Amino acid sequence: MPAPTVSPVRAAPGGEPRPQHGREATARWEAAMAEALRTPLWARLLPVLLLVADLALEESVPRSVAAGFLLTVLPVVVAFSVGPAVVAGATVLTVGLQALLALRSGHLYEQHHLWTYLATALSGVMGAGLSTQRRRQARALVRMRAVVDTLQHTVLHPVPARAGGLRAAGLYRPAEADVGIGGDLYDVSETRHGTRILLGDVRGKGLEAVRTVADVIGAFRIAAHETADLGELAAQLDRQVRRAAEQRGDGELFVTAVLLQHDPETGRLDLVNRGHLAPLVVGPGTVAAVRCPEDLPLGLGHLAAGPAAPPTAVPLPPGHSLLLHTDGVTEARDRDGAFYPLAARLGTLPITDPDTLVAFLDQDVRRHAGVLGDDLAVLALRAA
Repeated sequence: MPAPTVSPVRAAPGGEPRPQHGREATARWEAAMAEALRTPLWARLLPVLLLVADLALEESVPRSVAAGFLLTVLPVVVAFSVGPAVVAGATVLTVGLQALLALRSGHLYEQHHLWTYLATALSGVMGAGLSTQRRRQARALVRMRAVVDTLQHTVLHPVPARAGGLRAAGLYRPAEADVGIGGDLYDVSETRHGTRILLGDVRGKGLEAVRTVADVIGAFRIAAHETADLGELAAQLDRQVRRAAEQRGDGELFVTAVLLQHDPETGRLDLVNRGHLAPLVVGPGTVAAVRCPEDLPLGLGHLAAGPAAPPTAVPLPPGHSLLLHTDGVTEARDRDGAFYPLAARLGTLPITDPDTLVAFLDQDVRRHAGVLGDDLAVLALRAA
């Protein structure tokens, strides 16, 4: 179920808020609640089938026997698909039907029928409680997913279609779809130093990995605007990850990452690789890995024997796109355990603009692997 999002209320030119945003948010909330409360068809048909079965049994047994006792569980069954008010109404109708069936056989006030009425009433009380609790849980689930959706869009901004002098497209698929954010990260920022791009992969999984993702992206968004040199920007992120590792007592925390800088005036594209998979230059029928020095991942830079390598200039011919990706793509396995052949599959494409690349990988990786076993992040870039 898609999580609802809350849109900010923006002011109209005259200063008054635009009320349609509130209505849109309400509509999304109501749609999400309806989805959370939706029950399968069999659950909605079960009360009808139970009623038909009881009436059929009533006709097949002697008139002196009342089969209305089968309807005792009807209010609880109804509770799986309706609200407490409808459950209460169904309970009253059920007791009335049981009384009519008992009257038909001449046993309206017999003791076992009276106990049946009482049991049905108690079943109605339990059904109303069950329906109320089901709605509370659905409301809590919708709120939780709204928080997850808000967190995802706060930490991972949508990839802009154009950033500076670049066309861009992105794909992000966490292995746990309900979480919204995994251990992969990306960001695209337009700064006075050019367009800065980050894509990386945190070691580990779970909430600690998500915490590291938020830390690294937050540090990048600040430092990308203040640090002129791309190599120094990578060094600042390296120190940030190391500080986080020391604070958490996690000596194995690190982040593999690639950082890019594009100058819209000159078209120069610089790259720093901190232990990540090499980006690919993709053209119609051609795929080539970018050759550049590979330094230690972020958080482990202090272990290097010498200074980090300077940024590498990446030639990007006209009609070609640069593809950044995490190992969630290349390590996606099919049923036989074979890895996804990224370069071979991209080499079959006649059109390689960013949107086409991302759309192709979104479908092709899932077709190859089925259910993703790892987080997946992709950024495709081309000179505008």
